[in-house]
Amino acid sequence: MYKSWDEQRGKIRTNIGGWKIGEGVTTHGYSLLDELVGKVSWFEILVLNITGKRLEQRLAKWVEAIYGCMSFPDPRIWCNQIGSLAGTMRSSPISGITAGIYASDSRMYGSGTLPASYDFLLYAMRQHQDGVDVKEIVEGQCRRPGTQPVIPGYGRPLATGDERVLVMNDITEKLGFEWGSYMCLAREIDQHMLKEYNESMNFATFIVAFLQDQKWNRKEICRVTWGLVTAGVAACYSEAYDKPAEMFLPLRCDDVEYRGVASRSVPDKE
Repeated sequence: MYKSWDEQRGKIRTNIGGWKIGEGVTTHGYSLLDELVGKVSWFEILVLNITGKRLEQRLAKWVEAIYGCMSFPDPRIWCNQIGSLAGTMRSSPISGITAGIYASDSRMYGSGTLPASYDFLLYAMRQHQDGVDVKEIVEGQCRRPGTQPVIPGYGRPLATGDERVLVMNDITEKLGFEWGSYMCLAREIDQHMLKEYNESMNFATFIVAFLQDQKWNRKEICRVTWGLVTAGVAACYSEAYDKPAEMFLPLRCDDVEYRGVASRSVPDKE
């Protein structure tokens, strides 16, 4: 370990590329300014920088579409509310919007739900390939016999069903993609969950299953979807900033219901 650190002292090594001052920028063997900018989409550059893979255009459009589906401009949503609070307090766009994005790294919603969905689908696929049927896979996620299973990527806080899945189903088919093994398994589980428990596949599982069929691994999926909520946070930050300062969810002291120790007098000094 220490020898490895010593070998890296004073040096920065990269296999990605870099900036040759006064000449240009390279990324994974491509000239950023001459071969990519203005010729491919920003999402193609994003995925290339992260994974080293040059996407076909329709897959880049698919990635852009999932970002679009997550662009809810609603300040009631947790991460967007942070953007609104940052705007009303006159934080800079970078600090305010980044703070909102950071809040989406959650086990309950946003990009933070994708790792658990990936892990479950990987486990379910291995079980399925070993001959375990969907019913048994689902029942294996029950904490106790006879209870409702708790499965990452199936179910949704505050709402039943997921309209984004319907939209992306249509977009996926229009782009000419066929359903692969992970998506087929995810949809089979979806049908069982809907029939038995009135819960269905949510957007996280749809994203993960599709990208697993495109041979993306867990790290690649998480790194490419880091900013799914960006546009919604930016919208709420901007709206709050453009209103008078501190006007987003102001509170009076008597709006706070105190339930602590009752008021008491301070003892006199002896």
